Amino acid sequence: MSFADVAARLAAAALVVVAFAACTGPAEGGAPAARLSTRATLPEPPTSEFDPGHIVSDDAFYDSEAMTEDEIQAFLEKVPCRADADVECLADYTQSTTTQPAVGGRHCAEYRGGIRERASRIIAKVAEACGVSPRTLLVLLQKEQSLLTRPTAYGYERATGYGCPDTADCEQQYFGFFNQVYNAAWQFRQYTEEPDRKYKIGTVDIGYHPDAACGASPVEIRNQATANLYNYTPYQPSEATLADPDHGDACSAFGNLNFWRIWHRWFGDPEAERLPAFFPPCARLVGGHPCPPVQPQLPTPPTG
Repeated sequence: MSFADVAARLAAAALVVVAFAACTGPAEGGAPAARLSTRATLPEPPTSEFDPGHIVSDDAFYDSEAMTEDEIQAFLEKVPCRADADVECLADYTQSTTTQPAVGGRHCAEYRGGIRERASRIIAKVAEACGVSPRTLLVLLQKEQSLLTRPTAYGYERATGYGCPDTADCEQQYFGFFNQVYNAAWQFRQYTEEPDRKYKIGTVDIGYHPDAACGASPVEIRNQATANLYNYTPYQPSEATLADPDHGDACSAFGNLNFWRIWHRWFGDPEAERLPAFFPPCARLVGGHPCPPVQPQLPTPPTG
């Protein structure tokens, strides 16, 4: 993470921008679909259909109105949860939150803190403040820590992998469910507002694993949402990972593949868009920004 990003984050909300978890293990994201939902599980396509250059559409990634707070709560209550002793499932989890000021411009709006807010309310409010989909945050929580199906105290501390670099321990000042969820959404918005970085739209070499000896290959990143995922978890699945997505080999990093697989199981095709391409790009949140509100046209006063 650049020093410019760190300075911007300090000025915006007094939280430092740090590196993120590689998510190199299959974790719960590689579990059979039947374990993830009590409702009819959506079909998961073969991993041969995974497109490293377009993992999720901008429309799906940034749709902050995709789920209401009540819909998030209902979803959490449907997911089978096996929690550690003395640990609540996410459907029952509450936390008091602190107000986060608006960053300004098209960055995150204000998050108004509250007393004993449910996880579903935190997710909904963060999604609205930072302009990302609640589905993005739910999938991220499962991809990083299996927090919906196997919550642990460790997982709540590191819920979204924020502040957990590949080569060092997680930084404890960023621990906590709300802190993790808000900062992940903040960071996705930061990538969107300042997209000129290593992983951006265009052809980029992307590694298969934190160990550089595992190699890399060029990927044509075709949208900002996919660039965001690579900036957060900078690895693509290798051929061995795609061939055996639940185990892989010593050079497997499962994070972005798991994001795609979990989204398919819970919400359908992550590459789908609500509107066809002939609609204005802002109507499909291309680039992460909605269309500006239409200003009413005042009648022209008569002359003469």
